[in-house]
Parts: sequence; C-alpha cells; structure tokens
Amino acid sequence: MEYMSKEGYEKLVAELHYLESVELPRVKDAISEARDKGDLSENFEYHAAKREQSKLLGRIRFKQRVLAHARILDMSRLSGDTVQLLSQVEISNLANGAHMTYTIASPHEANLREGKISIKSPIGQALMGKRAGDVVEVSVPAGRLKLRVDSIQLMA
Repeated sequence: MEYMSKEGYEKLVAELHYLESVELPRVKDAISEARDKGDLSENFEYHAAKREQSKLLGRIRFKQRVLAHARILDMSRLSGDTVQLLSQVEISNLANGAHMTYTIASPHEANLREGKISIKSPIGQALMGKRAGDVVEVSVPAGRLKLRVDSIQLMA
C-alpha cells in the first residue's frame, strides 16, 4: 500500500484515462494501418507500432497497479511537529549554509522541479520523523550531507 495526496491520485487517474482513451486507440489504428500495407515480416511500420503498443500496455498496467494499491492520505490525521509524508520541510546544509525547501511526497508524485522529493529518496528517508532543530547526516551520491531541519509545515 502506498499513500499519496488527493491531487497526486487524481493526476494519476487522469493520466491512466488519457493513455487508455487516447493513446491506445491511436496505436491500434497505426497497427491496423500498417497491417493493411501487406507483408508483415518486412513491414517496419507494423513492428514499430507493435513495440509502441507493448510499451504503452506496460505503462497502463503499471499505473493500474499503482492505483490499485494507492491510498489517499487523510490530512486531518497528520500533525505538523515531525517530518512525514506531505510535510514541507525547510532545511539548511550545514557545510555551505544553503537553504532548501522540499515537500516530502510519494515516489509517484516526486518532482524536483516542483520541490517534491520522494519519501524513498536518501534525503526523504533521513528526514522522516525528525523535528525542527534536528540535525541529520545523509549519504547521497555526491558524498555525505549534514542537514538541519529549520521548519516543518503540513501541506494543505
């Protein structure tokens, strides 16, 4: 079971609907069109369309599995005193003084450009359960970071 925000769940449902209702019929039409061109053994368009269909069906099955095991997190049951899923955390890198703000999100909602890091990332895991003022040391590909939790805010 994986918890996620209502927004993330709805985005995943919309993406699945788009794949099933728009992309899949488009690929099926491409296969049909390529099949009409004759000999399938040497038909590049047919084989390319079949590969695309295979990839698309894999993505659809993956999203269906994620949604089958997803649970929307009840925001009223969360407290804002410790870092947890959907917490917005302001942290400082003690080595260089850099300040960063991240939202801890499910792996399916993580997007660094939006400031959302996965709960399963090294930094996300290290911050879980910490309180404002706590210092954590975390191993990342670039080495070891020493981070201080400056503030925690629960996302609405």
